[in-house]
Amino acid sequence: MRVVSGIQPTGNLHLGNYLGAIRNWVRMQDNLGEGEQCLFFLADLHAISMPHDPAELRRATLEMAAALVACGIDPARSVLFNQAQVHAHAELQWLLNGTARMGWLNRMTQFKDKSGKNREGASVALFTYPVLQAADVLLYQATHVPVGEDQKQHLELARDIAQKFNNDFATEDAPVFTLPEPISPPQAARIMSLRDGSKKMSKSDPSEMSRIELADDPDTVMKKIKKAKTDPEPLPSEEKGLEDRPEALNLVTIYAALTDKSVDDVLADFGGEGFGKFKPALGEVLVETLRPISERFTGLLEDREALDAILARGAAQARQIAVPTLDATYKALGLVRG
Repeated sequence: MRVVSGIQPTGNLHLGNYLGAIRNWVRMQDNLGEGEQCLFFLADLHAISMPHDPAELRRATLEMAAALVACGIDPARSVLFNQAQVHAHAELQWLLNGTARMGWLNRMTQFKDKSGKNREGASVALFTYPVLQAADVLLYQATHVPVGEDQKQHLELARDIAQKFNNDFATEDAPVFTLPEPISPPQAARIMSLRDGSKKMSKSDPSEMSRIELADDPDTVMKKIKKAKTDPEPLPSEEKGLEDRPEALNLVTIYAALTDKSVDDVLADFGGEGFGKFKPALGEVLVETLRPISERFTGLLEDREALDAILARGAAQARQIAVPTLDATYKALGLVRG
């Protein structure tokens, strides 16, 4: 079993990033069996598919590396690196462009969403983004890829590309690529804005009060939870009672995710109580969870050389793992590689 997953380097990492993806990565790493392996990468090549500031991208890449390590990714047990240091990602994407089909890419909903009404003005990189995603996982013969609902279509495309390439250029007994299987992360909590329960928690929200950032100190965490939008009704005794109460559901969901309980279990403890009691309890759980992460995150950001060294070691490991697949791909295509 080999798990491969990537995350775009974004600044101002928040609770939604942690509970939605990073924590599940840590748990996958911690549950590895004999002979199993996790590769986690910072998708900086993907980041240039949209307008970006080079200095900000560099800063965000190091910040994301610091966040992953602070949250529990252990570079001694997992391979942690950034794409740009492993040239094979871009090489394999180009080789797979000959197999991917325009019709397949035209059906990708993420391109439609990100390009908006100005598709002619979107970058070619944004259009071929899913082919690079396919290369990201096929390069390492990934057996499993953690995916949320918004990425299932891209993993299906990766499998289609792998299958067509194997059919066209390999034999059934000796395929070039492994077809990766999806993993649906357990309890992938969908964390919403503290100011609007209908919107996801996001770094792009102009209000800092809308999100809990991983670098927030305890006083700031408690202040944001205290001011989080709610309604005047007490908490119900079961989840059904939270229908049409998005802000209340969001706060209970956060508490449930942090304590590894179900929403119903949380409501069994707090049903009938008002937010005057629930918010302080939630704030305390958040502070205890985030304090060690925040302290380590801040310390790592102050040691950029250590972060560079972590990413360089991970990239060296990734390049070594990638060589056989890249060689086999060139050979299958009839290309002489220098």
